[in-house]
Amino acid sequence: MREYLSGMGDLSKPKSKLGMSLVDERANLDSFMSRLPIPEQVVFEDLTLGGRPAKKVLPNDLAADRAVLFFHGGGYRVGSLDGYKSFMAYLALACGVPVYGLDYRLSPEHTYPAALTDAVSAFVELSQTFAPERIMCVGDSAGGGLALASLLRLKENGLALAGAAALLSAWLDGTASGESYGMRRAEFCAGMRSYAGDYPLDAVGLSPLFGDHVGLPPLLLQVVNSEPMRDDSTQLQQRASSAGVDSRIEIFEYGFHDFQIFTDIPEARSAIVSIGSFFKEEIA
Repeated sequence: MREYLSGMGDLSKPKSKLGMSLVDERANLDSFMSRLPIPEQVVFEDLTLGGRPAKKVLPNDLAADRAVLFFHGGGYRVGSLDGYKSFMAYLALACGVPVYGLDYRLSPEHTYPAALTDAVSAFVELSQTFAPERIMCVGDSAGGGLALASLLRLKENGLALAGAAALLSAWLDGTASGESYGMRRAEFCAGMRSYAGDYPLDAVGLSPLFGDHVGLPPLLLQVVNSEPMRDDSTQLQQRASSAGVDSRIEIFEYGFHDFQIFTDIPEARSAIVSIGSFFKEEIA
């Protein structure tokens, strides 16, 4: 398994971004991810959610009274639901419920708090269709940070929270303070600065690791032991548990950042099945 995942780690990187415009970089990533398989047992619907374009993925055998709200990754500057159709489809099948994905606004055209505003608005609107406690928020990489930041903003505003959240290789610390960032700390801080605009990188909306986690719903954290963002997840698990939150973590020994979205490898599908089991356990 180690050799297989190591090889996929190289394949999981799209073409070099050197000299590529942001428009081309976004298109290249979506094209790269469009090769991933999409199971036949799902149907896609386009809609709007919180005033933003969104997609709903419906599995054939679904529970109609529960849902997943998904925020894609991409460093707040790239990524779209077109590139995440495969992951959303497998997630819908694993959970047995409709998955709603949000195309939130991206930087640098729209800096913080644009993405967070979109995410919170989407959850509030979805809560008019499903009871909030019957919604699970899911996000990968920057989307994982956005999911956690959304829960904290909802709590701050006195609004109902989701019933659970699954954060995959989540980017939770804009200051990149964890030892796992190593020599790449400046790189990640610069990446977050592009989204942060005039806000400090340790603002809770940008670095939800530093928020008040008391009262949050159960959390599932998935992270690879060797990835730069590992400490974001391990530190959140410790902080959330200390705050009385049911927080569990799955640390994968072999893999690469955000491997769960590459649904053509068995380890990714196994991780998604684990997310589905967590959903069925926590969302009654």
